[in-house]
Amino acid sequence: MLATRLIATLIVADGTVVQSVQFKHTNVIHWKPLTAIDFFNKWEVDEIVLLDVSRVNTRESREKFHALLSEMSEKCFVPLTVGGWIKSAEDVRTLLRLGADKVVLNTEAYRRPMLIREVAAVFGSQCVVVSIDVRGGKTVYINRGATHVFPSPVDRARQAESDGAGEIYITSIDHDGMRQGYDLDLVRSIVHAVNIPVVAFGGVFTWQHLVDGVLIGGADAVAAANAFHFTEHSTKRAKDYMRKAGIAVR
Repeated sequence: MLATRLIATLIVADGTVVQSVQFKHTNVIHWKPLTAIDFFNKWEVDEIVLLDVSRVNTRESREKFHALLSEMSEKCFVPLTVGGWIKSAEDVRTLLRLGADKVVLNTEAYRRPMLIREVAAVFGSQCVVVSIDVRGGKTVYINRGATHVFPSPVDRARQAESDGAGEIYITSIDHDGMRQGYDLDLVRSIVHAVNIPVVAFGGVFTWQHLVDGVLIGGADAVAAANAFHFTEHSTKRAKDYMRKAGIAVR
């Protein structure tokens, strides 16, 4: 049996870690990204996801993010997955060169499905994580939750897998930051639809929510952002709780 991964997600806007509530990113977390990396390295997290949710995509903003990623990768002792504003295989090459191990594709991968194939062909499917953002349990959104598109979450996940994705990162926008746990029906539907790993994200407040994501939702990995920022040794405590619930963790 493969061990369940515990993933810490850092949501960054203009170089600062922010709190996300239904995809509104207004509250600045007291941690800086580099400080968060230091803590998570010590707290037994299995992977870190870094999402750039900056509202503009200028050359200056990308250079700033690239500098941040380079600094973070030098300190990061676990796999680092990076997403936000990725539009080409060349963008992916740049992120990998700066220290990313995998990339998260979302908006551009929907608008131009060949992007998944291009990235998988050059860097391997294991490098490609396709993020799917959902409202109401059944409506897919792109463009940081602003634009409704028409495939169902299940159809979108199956298409991403067919195109070469190695992993699905499924997020409920409704649950994001609301402290009610994952949308377990949504997670379960994606798990049953694909044969690649599924990461659950959005809504964690208690460690039981992580357990539910695995035992009820069937997720291969569970991720959280806000919940890990305000508790000392948060990811270590989360793993201890998951072990006691009978989940094999690393």
